[in-house]
Amino acid sequence: MAQRPTGSSPARPNRRSASKKTPAVAAISVSAVLARLRTLRPTLGPAVQRIADFIVEHPQEVVHMSVSEVAERTGASEGSVVGLCKSVGATGFQQLKIVLAQEIVQPVQLIHEDLEEKDPVADVMAKIFHSNVQTLEDTQSTLSAASVEKAVKLIRAAKRIEIYGIGSAAPIAEDAHYRMLRIGLNAKSVLDSHVQVISAALTGPDVVVITVTHSGSTHETVTATRLAKEAGAKTICITNFGRSPIQQYADVLLLTMARETQFRTEAMTSRLAQLAIIDVLIACLALADYSRAVKTIRKTFDVLSLKRY
Repeated sequence: MAQRPTGSSPARPNRRSASKKTPAVAAISVSAVLARLRTLRPTLGPAVQRIADFIVEHPQEVVHMSVSEVAERTGASEGSVVGLCKSVGATGFQQLKIVLAQEIVQPVQLIHEDLEEKDPVADVMAKIFHSNVQTLEDTQSTLSAASVEKAVKLIRAAKRIEIYGIGSAAPIAEDAHYRMLRIGLNAKSVLDSHVQVISAALTGPDVVVITVTHSGSTHETVTATRLAKEAGAKTICITNFGRSPIQQYADVLLLTMARETQFRTEAMTSRLAQLAIIDVLIACLALADYSRAVKTIRKTFDVLSLKRY
């Protein structure tokens, strides 16, 4: 789980930069958000009142939670959580968390949760490498062998594999695509959100969709995964441990365990855990169809050798 650090507010330039992208949210301070929640409370229904009370009483805790976790803790729906966030001027739960984090979390922890502003290069190296190693060890202990076996079975039975990723998950999806081609699987990565929903809607029972998302709350990938499942495709989600919206649409969950702060929009240590899971999948798939995989790897190696001096 991510730590819950406290500290001073971010420098003003950071807020001005943020305001260019999300003016409605950046203009709201955490005190204004909490004041608006208190003002709105008498007009809200019982379930939404519980959400408002929880955010007001536990802002530091909310910064490190997913929308599904807040909904579960308050006995409300995810839609109610998002609706309340919009009522105070945010465009959604993620942006509400960013507003809270700007006041509660030290700015340097938006870069990496273990860093201090004055850390020398040697300390940065030590902290980053230690965090990465810890993430891999934690993910190894969390990843279920039974889930990996089920994922391998579904992929081997599929006629086509589609891999979805947005933002920092996109390179992971592309790597999975490349690695699957090397062992002879009919796979493609789909990285554009518009193409994802079209492609997902056109899948079917003979297709497996693999979605890579650290938060499990990215609207585009959740929507694409839902559409694929509704079309009859089998769905495999590589996502971080904890409750998140995408999980209800997953036939198989392959869980990472990255401690990075959940309000940061760019994944860091989780990328290594995601790549490690892809490596495990590729190795298991290759071993399950050993002769074909080796033959295809040799053939593609010969082709790739033409690209080298």
